[in-house]
Amino acid sequence: MNSKQPQTAIPQEQRQPCEVWTRVMGYHRPVASFNTGKKSEYADRQFFKEAACSASAD
Repeated sequence: MNSKQPQTAIPQEQRQPCEVWTRVMGYHRPVASFNTGKKSEYADRQFFKEAACSASAD
Protein backbone atom coordinates (compact mmCIF):
# COMPACT_ATOMS: atom_id res chain seq x y z
CA MET A 1 0.00 0.00 0.00
CA ASN A 2 1.42 3.38 -1.00
CA SER A 3 0.69 6.07 1.59
CA LYS A 4 2.54 8.90 -0.18
CA GLN A 5 0.88 12.28 0.13
CA PRO A 6 0.64 14.38 -3.04
CA GLN A 7 3.09 17.25 -3.03
CA THR A 8 1.69 20.74 -3.22
CA ALA A 9 3.64 23.61 -4.72
CA ILE A 10 4.35 26.58 -2.47
CA PRO A 11 3.36 29.88 -4.08
CA GLN A 12 6.34 32.11 -4.95
CA GLU A 13 5.18 34.89 -2.58
CA GLN A 14 5.32 32.46 0.39
CA ARG A 15 8.86 31.24 -0.31
CA GLN A 16 11.86 32.38 1.72
CA PRO A 17 15.27 33.03 0.21
CA CYS A 18 17.97 30.54 1.16
CA GLU A 19 21.01 32.09 2.85
CA VAL A 20 24.22 30.64 1.42
CA TRP A 21 27.38 30.62 3.54
CA THR A 22 30.88 29.75 2.45
CA ARG A 23 34.31 29.49 4.02
CA VAL A 24 36.56 32.47 3.28
CA MET A 25 40.05 32.93 4.73
CA GLY A 26 39.44 30.43 7.53
CA TYR A 27 35.99 31.47 8.68
CA HIS A 28 32.40 31.24 7.42
CA ARG A 29 30.50 34.22 5.99
CA PRO A 30 27.19 34.66 4.18
CA VAL A 31 27.64 35.18 0.44
CA ALA A 32 25.07 38.01 0.52
CA SER A 33 27.49 40.16 2.58
CA PHE A 34 30.33 39.88 0.02
CA ASN A 35 31.50 42.94 -1.86
CA THR A 36 31.26 43.03 -5.67
CA GLY A 37 34.74 41.59 -6.24
CA LYS A 38 34.28 38.71 -3.81
CA LYS A 39 30.85 37.88 -5.30
CA SER A 40 32.47 37.71 -8.74
CA GLU A 41 35.25 35.48 -7.40
CA TYR A 42 32.66 33.22 -5.73
CA ALA A 43 30.72 32.92 -9.02
CA ASP A 44 33.92 31.91 -10.86
CA ARG A 45 34.76 29.05 -8.46
CA GLN A 46 35.04 25.62 -10.01
CA PHE A 47 34.24 22.57 -7.95
CA PHE A 48 35.88 19.22 -8.46
CA LYS A 49 35.35 15.63 -7.47
CA GLU A 50 38.35 13.84 -6.08
CA ALA A 51 38.92 10.49 -7.75
CA ALA A 52 38.93 7.50 -5.46
CA CYS A 53 42.39 6.11 -4.99
CA SER A 54 43.10 2.43 -5.21
CA ALA A 55 45.47 1.24 -2.50
CA SER A 56 47.70 -1.62 -3.50
CA ALA A 57 49.15 -3.94 -0.87
CA ASP A 58 52.65 -4.55 -2.21
